[in-house]
Amino acid sequence: MLELKKVALLLSFLASVALQSDRNRRAAINAFTDTQSTLPGVTEWTSWFNIDHPGGNGDYERLEAIRFYYRERVCSRPIAMEARTTDWVAAADTGEVVHSSLEKGFWCINKEQPQGRICSNYHVRFQCPPQSYWTDWSEWGPCSTSVCEDVGIQVRQRKCVNTQPMPLLLVPACQGHHSERRECSNPPKWSPWGRWGTCSVTCGGGRRIRRRTCVRDSAPVHCAGRPVEIQKCGKGQCPKCQIVCTEGRPSEDCSRCVCEGHVLHGEVHTVTNVPVVGAWVALANQPKVIRARTDAKGRFRLPGVCSSSSTLISIRKEKFAPITVSTSSNTTGLSWVHAVLKSAKPYIVKHPEDKVRYEGARVLFCCKATGSPIPDKYYFHNGTLLDRKVYKYEEDLVLRDLKLEQSGQYYCKTSSPAGSIKSSPALLTVIKGTPACNSTPETHFVRLPPDCVQPGIDSMFYNAGRCPHNKCAGSLDFDMRCRDGDGFCCGVQSMESRTIDCGSYSLPIRAVTQCTCQKCLQPTVLVRGRVVTADNNEPLRFGHIYIGKDRVGTTGYQGSFTLKITPDTQRLVVNFVDPTEKFLDTPKVFIFDRKGGSIYHDVKVMRKQTPIDINAGETNSISLGEMIGEDPIGQLVIPPNSFHKDNGEIYEGTVKASVTFIDPRNITTAAAAPGDLNFVDNEGDMLPLRTYGMFSVDFRDETNKDVLGAGAVQVLLDTQHVKMQEHIPKMKLWSLNPDTGVWEEESDFSYTTTTGGHGRSKREERTFLIGNMEIRERRLFNLDVPENRRCYVKVRAYMSDKFLSSEQLEGVVISLINLEPKPGYSSNPRAWGRFDSVITGPNGACLPAFCDAQRPDAYTAYVTAMMGGEELEAAPSSPKMNPNIIGVSQPYLDKIDYQRSDHDDPALKKTAFRINLAKPNQNNLDETNGPIYPYQSSIACENAPVDANHFRFFRVEKDKYEYNVVPFEENDLTTWTGDYLSWWPNPQEFRACFIKVRIQGQKEVMVRSKNLGGTHKETTGKLYGIRDIRSTRDMREANTSAACVEFKCSGMLFDQAEVDRSLISVLPQGNCRKIGTNNLLQEYLIKHPPVAQNNESNAFTMLAPVDPLGHNYGIYTVTDQNPRLAKEIAIGRCFDGTSDGFSREMKSDSGVALTFSCPERKINRESLFQRLQTNPGQTLSQMARDMRESEGLQVQRSSTRVVAYPSEQRTGSRRVSSTTRRRVSMRTQQRQ
Repeated sequence: MLELKKVALLLSFLASVALQSDRNRRAAINAFTDTQSTLPGVTEWTSWFNIDHPGGNGDYERLEAIRFYYRERVCSRPIAMEARTTDWVAAADTGEVVHSSLEKGFWCINKEQPQGRICSNYHVRFQCPPQSYWTDWSEWGPCSTSVCEDVGIQVRQRKCVNTQPMPLLLVPACQGHHSERRECSNPPKWSPWGRWGTCSVTCGGGRRIRRRTCVRDSAPVHCAGRPVEIQKCGKGQCPKCQIVCTEGRPSEDCSRCVCEGHVLHGEVHTVTNVPVVGAWVALANQPKVIRARTDAKGRFRLPGVCSSSSTLISIRKEKFAPITVSTSSNTTGLSWVHAVLKSAKPYIVKHPEDKVRYEGARVLFCCKATGSPIPDKYYFHNGTLLDRKVYKYEEDLVLRDLKLEQSGQYYCKTSSPAGSIKSSPALLTVIKGTPACNSTPETHFVRLPPDCVQPGIDSMFYNAGRCPHNKCAGSLDFDMRCRDGDGFCCGVQSMESRTIDCGSYSLPIRAVTQCTCQKCLQPTVLVRGRVVTADNNEPLRFGHIYIGKDRVGTTGYQGSFTLKITPDTQRLVVNFVDPTEKFLDTPKVFIFDRKGGSIYHDVKVMRKQTPIDINAGETNSISLGEMIGEDPIGQLVIPPNSFHKDNGEIYEGTVKASVTFIDPRNITTAAAAPGDLNFVDNEGDMLPLRTYGMFSVDFRDETNKDVLGAGAVQVLLDTQHVKMQEHIPKMKLWSLNPDTGVWEEESDFSYTTTTGGHGRSKREERTFLIGNMEIRERRLFNLDVPENRRCYVKVRAYMSDKFLSSEQLEGVVISLINLEPKPGYSSNPRAWGRFDSVITGPNGACLPAFCDAQRPDAYTAYVTAMMGGEELEAAPSSPKMNPNIIGVSQPYLDKIDYQRSDHDDPALKKTAFRINLAKPNQNNLDETNGPIYPYQSSIACENAPVDANHFRFFRVEKDKYEYNVVPFEENDLTTWTGDYLSWWPNPQEFRACFIKVRIQGQKEVMVRSKNLGGTHKETTGKLYGIRDIRSTRDMREANTSAACVEFKCSGMLFDQAEVDRSLISVLPQGNCRKIGTNNLLQEYLIKHPPVAQNNESNAFTMLAPVDPLGHNYGIYTVTDQNPRLAKEIAIGRCFDGTSDGFSREMKSDSGVALTFSCPERKINRESLFQRLQTNPGQTLSQMARDMRESEGLQVQRSSTRVVAYPSEQRTGSRRVSSTTRRRVSMRTQQRQ
C-alpha cells in the first residue's frame, strides 16, 4: 500500500512538471507572436542580431552583449522582441523551451529540451518605442535641510530619451516636467546622548552631566523626555597627595614634581630662524598659567622643572599657531627645549559667487579657506558684519525668505592668529515681481559700411538693439548650491529681418525684437602668452607650468602657452619653472577675461646669475644690484657654518651660490617682477607694495648639486637708495608665497652704521637697514614698503583714432609701471617701484598707481596697452598738445605733463605714454573729473561717463571695417546669437578664414569681401556680412601692396545639420583689374563643384573651400576657442605668407591667391584744389568774377548754370553754355 502511495505521488509530481513546462512553452509562444499588432504607430524594427551559437549550454542572445557589440543600434528600452531560427522558423513553432525578457534578451538552454534535443540557432530583433519617452522616476533625493525650524525640498528626476539619431533641433521633446519637488521636514527626535562631563570633584562626592538636544522643525513641537541626565561621581575619600617624584618634591596642588634650583632653558624661533619675542610659555597641563615670556633673543628660563622626566611645554604667540613641545635632558642634568613657531596665513580657495533670486526665495553663499591654525569665518553684507547668532552660520551662509533690502555685496573674512583675508565680493540681486530681464531690447547702434548713408538722416549708424548683459533669476533645479548649476542671463528671444536703405543699395540686418531670461552661454576662458627672458627675449622652451601644486602644461618651442581657466577661478597664480635651471622660477598673477576673451600676456623671466664659489666655513657677503657707475643697493651677509642640507645636517665645503637681483633702477626688469606686489594687512585687505629690489637665491652642493638652505642670513639695505625718507621706518623684508602669489612679511629692519667700502672714502659713514631671514623652501625675497599714497588712472581703448564712444575695445591689457622719483627727488637712472595690469571692460579700465598731492612730479607712470599680442598706439602729444585728442582738459593736462614715447624722438615707438601722477585736488573743480581719481573714489572711476577725462589708446590698423548681418561683439562671447546668418556658427569654436590679395599699383586700395550663403537652403543668396580692409604696402617692393581679407568660412551652420559653401566676392575698390589667380586654388575650385561664375574682370567670386587649404593656395584658416585670437593668428600667417609663421610686415610675394592691377588714373588738368595751392590769389579772384557773372546769367536765363570749373567739365547732365565757355577760354589765353 505504501509503495502505491509513493508511485501516485511521483506521477502527480511529473504531471505538475509537464504542466508547468507546457505553460512556459505557451508563454514563450505568446511572447513571440503577433507583436506588431499590439504596438500601433510603430513601424520600424532593428536589424536581426545573432551573437551566439547553440553549442555548449545553449543559445544565448543577451541584450547586454548585443549592446556591447552593436553600440547604439538597440534603444535603451525596447517594447517588443521577435526571435526566429536561422531557418526562419518562429521560436513559438519550434517546440523548444525558450526564455525571453525585454531587460535581459533571449536564451535557450540545451538541458531543458525534451528527448535530448539541442537548441536551434536563433537570431533576434527588437522593436523600440516612439522617438522620445520618459525614463522611470528616480528615487526621492535627500531632504535639502537638516536644520531645526526649517522645511526643505526633496527632488526626483527623470530623463527624456531619444531613440533615433536625429538632429538636435528636430527631436520632439517629451511632454511634462523632468523633475518633481515636494516639501520635507525632519520629525522631532532626540540627538544621541553626549559624553559625560567631567566630575565636579575628584574625591569626596560630586556629580557629572550629559546632554542631548531635540531636533525639531518648529518651536511648538517638542520631544518627549528630558534633555539632561545627572550622575553621581567622585564618591571616594580624598587621599593625601600620592604623586611619587624620583627627583624633587610634589607641587602644592599635587599636579607635578618641582625641582628647586633647576632651570629649564628654551629658545623660540620662526621657521626662518628669527627669534620670537614675547611668546607665552606655560605647562601643557596648565596652559592658562603663564610661567615665562621670551626675551629679545627668543629665549626663556623656567625654574623648578625637573630634568629626570620629559615635561610638555605649551608656547603661544599672536599670529602664530600654538605649539606643544617636550623637554630634553642629558646626563649632566641640564634640560632644554627648542621650539619653532609656524604661521600659515589664511588664504581663500573658494569665494562666494554672484546670485540672482526672486523675493521670498533662499540663497547659499560658500567660502573656504586654508591656513594654520584653522581660520574662523565671518560674513559681511555691504561692509556690515552679519551676526553669527542671528544668521546661524559656520561654514556657509544661508539666507531664507529673501527681502529686497538684502540685495547687495556679500563677502567672507577669515581670521586666525596668523592673519586675516577677505574674499572677493559676491553680488546678490533680489527681484520682486518684474523680471530682471526687460523684454524690450536696449539701444545698440551698429556702424554701417562707409558707402552706406541712409537718405534723409545721413547717418552711418543703425539701431539693431541688444539685450542687457545682466544675470536674471531662472528656474533652478536646486537653489542651495555653492555655484548655481545653470546660470541665467538676459538673452535674445526673437529677431526680425530688416532692410537698411543705403541710397544706392540695400543692406539686410537682423535686429533684436524681444529679450528673455535664458541659460547663460558659458564661454571658454583662456589665457595665452609667451615666456621670454627680460634681457634678450630668449624663449623659455618646454618650461613647466604649475597652478598651485599641479602641473597644468608646458611652454612651446617659442615659449608660447595656453591655459584654460575654470569658471570659479578668482585669482590665477601661475608658476613657470625652467627644467634646465637657466632661468628663475617665476610665479605670476594673471588677469583674465570672464566673458571669454582670450587674454595675451607677454611674460618676462630673469636669467639666473652665474654661480660663484664660496666657502661654507667663512663669512660671505654677496652684493645686491650691480650697475655701472652705481653702488649696490644692499648685500647678503652669510655667517660661517650657516648652510645646511634638507635633513638639517650642517654642510661644510664649497657652495655654488647664485643670487639674482631684480634691480628697480633698470626699467627693463619691471615686467619680470614675480607675483603682483601685493600683501594682506591685518584687516584682510589686499594692499600694494613699493619695491626697492627683489632677489632670488640658489645655493647648491658643489658635488651633487643638492639644494642647500641657510640660517641666520642678514640682509643689508643701503639707505642712500631710499630717496623718500618716510619709507625708511616702514621698510620690511618679505618673501613670496608661490601658491598664493602674495608677499608675506619675513622681518623688520633695524639700523646700523659702517664706514668705507665700495670704493668710497674709508672715513665716510654709511647707514644700513639690517633684516634677518632663514632660507628654506622659499627662495624669492623683496625689500618693500607699504604705500598709502594711492590713486586710480582711467584709461580707455578704441578701434581707431576717431575715439568714438561706440567703438571702445574690451579685453585690452593695460599695464602701468610706477616710476620714481622725479626732480625734487634726485635719482639717475630712474627707478620703477611697481607694475600693474588691468583688462578694459565696456567702460574702460582703472589702474592702481602711487600718487602724491604735494609734488605732482614725485611719482610718474609709464603706460602701455596690448591686445592679443598687438601693441596699441597712444594718443599723440606732439607736435602740439591737443586736449581733445588726448582726452584730458586743461589746465589739469599741463599739471600731468602728458608725453607719448615719441614726444622727443619721432623714431621711437608710439605705443606708450608717460604722465605725472598728481593726486587730484578735490577743492579744484578742474581736477574732479578724472583722469586720476583718489584711491577711495574707485567706484567713481569705474562708473565714470565716457565724456569724463581719460587717457586713450587706439588700434594701429586703420581703414578696416566689419559688418555682420547678425550683430556680434567679438570681445564679449556672451553676445553670440544662434541664427542661420550668424558669422560664427559655433560659440565654442571659431574658425577664421582669410584670402591674400596682391595689388600692383602706386597706392594702397580698399578691398572688400561680400559674403553670401551659397548652398544651404536657409541662407542661399542671403548676406552674412561685409569685410573691408586697406592693402598694406610691401616695403621691399616698389608699387606693390597686399591685403589679407577675411571671408565667411564654409562649414556647418549653427544647427550642425548641413554644410554651407559660402559665396564669396572679392572686390578691390578702384580702377582695378584682375590679372592673376593662384593655379592651385583655381584647380581646387574646379574639382569641388559647384563652381561659381567668375566673369567680371574687376572682381573674383568663389564658393569658399570647406578644407583648410594653406599658404600654397593663398587661403589661411585658423580654428580657435576665441574669435579675436583666431583672426590675429590667421592675419600673422597671411602677412608672412606661410602656414605656420607670423609677421607684422607684409610680404606680397608669398602665399598670394589673387593679383589685381590698380594703376593710378592720370590727371590731365589741374583741379580747383591744386590751383588754390599753386596760385591762391589769382584763383580766388577768378572765382569771384565767375560767381558775379554766374549771378548775372541766372538773372538773364535761369535755365543756364555756371560753375567755376574748366570748360571741358560737365556738371550733372547739363553743359555750360557756349557763351560762358568762350569767356572762360579767352580769360585762359590772357593768363597764358
